[in-house]
Parts: sequence; structure tokens; C-alpha cells
Amino acid sequence: MPASPETLAHATDLAAFVEASPSSFHAAAEVARRLEDAGFTRLDETASWPAAAGGKHLVVRDGAVIAWVTPASATASTGVRIFGAHSDSPAFKLKPKPTTGKLGWLQAGVEVYGGPLLNSWLDRELRLAGRLVLDDGTTALAATGPLLRLPQLAIHLDRDANKSFSLDKQSQTQPVWGLGESASADILAELASAAGVDAARIRGYDIVTADAARGAVFGLDDVFFASGRLDDLASVHAGVVALEAAADGFDADHIAMLAVFDHEEIGSGTRSGAAGPFLSDVLERLWISLGADREHQLRALAASWCVSSDVGHSIHPNYADKHDPVVQPLLGSGPILKINANQRYATDAQGAAAWNRWCEAAGVNSQEFVSNNSVPCGSTIGPITATRIGIRTVDVGIPMLSMHSARELAGVSDLWDLRRVAEAYFRQ
Repeated sequence: MPASPETLAHATDLAAFVEASPSSFHAAAEVARRLEDAGFTRLDETASWPAAAGGKHLVVRDGAVIAWVTPASATASTGVRIFGAHSDSPAFKLKPKPTTGKLGWLQAGVEVYGGPLLNSWLDRELRLAGRLVLDDGTTALAATGPLLRLPQLAIHLDRDANKSFSLDKQSQTQPVWGLGESASADILAELASAAGVDAARIRGYDIVTADAARGAVFGLDDVFFASGRLDDLASVHAGVVALEAAADGFDADHIAMLAVFDHEEIGSGTRSGAAGPFLSDVLERLWISLGADREHQLRALAASWCVSSDVGHSIHPNYADKHDPVVQPLLGSGPILKINANQRYATDAQGAAAWNRWCEAAGVNSQEFVSNNSVPCGSTIGPITATRIGIRTVDVGIPMLSMHSARELAGVSDLWDLRRVAEAYFRQ
């Protein structure tokens, strides 16, 4: 069945969102920009917060952002519906003294961030993006255009390349970005120019690579969407679009919240990660603004839900033996409910039932995902949030192929369906 106009419009908007979000810091800024344009008020963590009843607010902490809509009827024990996702993606990160090179080539000194499929980064035009911290402590976001490339060795020089292939993470992953001598070049100056600041003022930086190609719809009947950083910007985008839509005339009996964390790909153990205090800090201040004491806060937590949304695996036609032989979610057949007996995903029976209710309310089909017993699964922010906050949590997402590739593959209809369920979840 051909993709509907609204489904294609959503995919087109996602492509623009990903392009505007080459780093976690840019993703948080883009979420904030979109929501501020929709009438949300940004709060400063160092300032006092106003009473939140009837308000739309957000707060940014580094590469993370939390936004919420509070109904006018909210009380000190009103629960919260959290849609959680993460802003970071596997990549390469600039090291100290990043301008390197040899044999007439300029190269960038990088370190592997997270668990990328290294070979997928070869022969692609790459951007650099992230934040620069200046001598006065201020921060500037920086993003270049296509600047770097990891050129693959020609098959004439490695006749066994199609038999076995691996990259040394130190010696064979340093991208080229120009010709010349490193002593007379400065890759930080390129970033400073992109940010409109003086390179001499840079005192610190968090800079990563990003695939420069824009997301694209393709395939028979426009069923596919390919893009970098769909893990997990697909979920972030679904959440922000759904929250913006739900905020219009919001009158539910709970607070609707989008929580986007950084550093999920490296374990979440930072001040802006899911294992840090960001969410608990925001929840406590939010409930305090509504007059809550500790008793009220515990009651509100008991009435709350978190939907942890991250990508999962579609059945792969060329590697079917890597998947469960019975439970085989397929790209384009709906969002997935992620289940693991060892609680690598936080879904339990209550969570499964709740997720299915929200899908039914949205008119969306849902699929289940479970790993092959011989191929252990990863994890998400879900178990971390459930453990840190004590909130009922369910793990969901969209099925995809090429996870952790520089360019991942999703189903156009799944992207739209996830956004629809997210809105139903916020509104119900």
C-alpha cells in the first residue's frame, strides 16, 4: 500500500529534524526550539520555577532536555506520563590535540564513541558537530558541512577484503579532512568558523562525527526511510511532535512529559544521562511547585508511567537465524513492544497490557520483540529509569535494520505510528 501523505510528511519532517541534530547538544537545542515555537517556556535550573499548573515548560541540561505540559487541574499528587528517549548515537569523538596527519594528509584524531558498525562509516562524507566552551564559560554550538571521510583501502591492495574485514580502532579510523601539514592547520578553527567564534577562545569541546547525507524515503510504494542517527532520534522526534500536538487543549488527569537523555550509547552514567539525577531533579521541582511534600511525591510516582522508546531489530531476510524463530517483527508492521526475561527491557505484564491499550486507542498495530536465546539483547533507559525512579516502565520502539550503522533503515509507516501512539499515551 502506498504511503499516505501524512506519513510521508512525518518522514520529511524527521529528515529535517535529524539534519538539525548532528550531535546530542544540537538535538536538545532543536527540541527546545520547536517547543518554544509552540508556546513552551524554557526554565533555568539556577532560577526559581513558577507554579506549574496549566503551564508548558522545558529545561535543557547539556545534551538532554525534559519538557512537560501540566493540566490546570493538577494537584500535588498528580501522576506523570513520561515518554523517554535518548539524543546520542554511535559515532567518533574528537580527542585532545585533534589535528593530526601524515604523508601530506590532514587527519582528525578521534576516539570511538559507543558501538558503531565501523565499516559502515567508510567512504561517507562526514560532518563534525557538538559544543565549544569558550574562555568566559559560555557555550557555542558548532556544526560543519561535509568535511571528513574515512577512505577504504582499494581491493587491489587487499585481495582478501571480501573474505574477512576488520578495522583497527586506532590506526584505521582516523578520517582525512584535507591536504597539507598538521603544523599549519587547525580542525578546531573550522569548527570555530562554523560557530562564528574566535578559535583562540576555545577552552573545551565535545565534538562528534555525523553522516552528512540527508534522510530519504525510497523503495516500492515509499515504504523505507534511511538516515543516520535514527537510534534514537526517531523516538525523540516522535515524542516532541506528539507532545506539541497533545499540548493543544490538554486536559488529562496526569502531566505529559518528554524526557530526552544523553549518553545512552555509553551506559547513561552522566549528569545528563538516564542514570543521573536529571529526571528526578525535574520531577521533584515540578511537584514542589504544585505544593507537594514527600508523601505527595510518592503517591504521584505510584500513579505514573514511563514509556522508554528506543529502536529494536526487524527480522533480517539474510540473517534469519540471528532472530527468534517465532517472534519476528517486520519493518512496516507497527511499533514493537520489547520483552526480555532478564529485564534488559523493563516491560512486564502490566506494561504490555498498558502499551496495547494505548496502541488500540491510536488505531495502531503493535508487534512484539524478543531476542534469540543465543544472541543476547542490549538494554535501554527503561530499566535504568525504573530502578532510579521506581516508576512503572515499558520498553517500546520501532523495528529497524542496520542498527548502529552510519545510516540506518526504518519503515515510514512505523515512524508515523509511533508518533500516533505517543500522542494517545499523552492524552489518555
